[in-house]
Amino acid sequence: MRENDVLLETISKVVIVIILTFGFYIFFNGHNEPGGGFIGGLVFASGFILMFLTFDAERIKEALPFNFNLLVIFGSLISITTLFIPLFYGDDFLTQYDGHFNVSLLGDFHLSTVTLFEFGILLTVLGVVMTILLTISGDVD
Repeated sequence: MRENDVLLETISKVVIVIILTFGFYIFFNGHNEPGGGFIGGLVFASGFILMFLTFDAERIKEALPFNFNLLVIFGSLISITTLFIPLFYGDDFLTQYDGHFNVSLLGDFHLSTVTLFEFGILLTVLGVVMTILLTISGDVD
């Protein structure tokens, strides 16, 4: 390993953590302001793309031992499920449910089914982008 690789890997680890933290912020801030699942998913994917550009494929496959195609399916199922849940309660399609929850150390949280829907979108976007990246690079199993 060259000295430049050590520097690149060390800096990339810090930058990846910053990118993923920013992705969480964009995701959770999205139902009140610009952002949400789609943009959060793209930010998360950019962190993973930086990981793929910095480290070798074997180390990444050890760190991320899952199939991104399944992530697309799982994210889509979460989003579709949140769309149809109101029908089981006799409400209209796409009705939003929300509530305030008090977590002792963190304070009051406002959660809604929109957050769950956006989480499904985030997983779907992340899975699609990573599947495309792996397909282009030829690392798809």
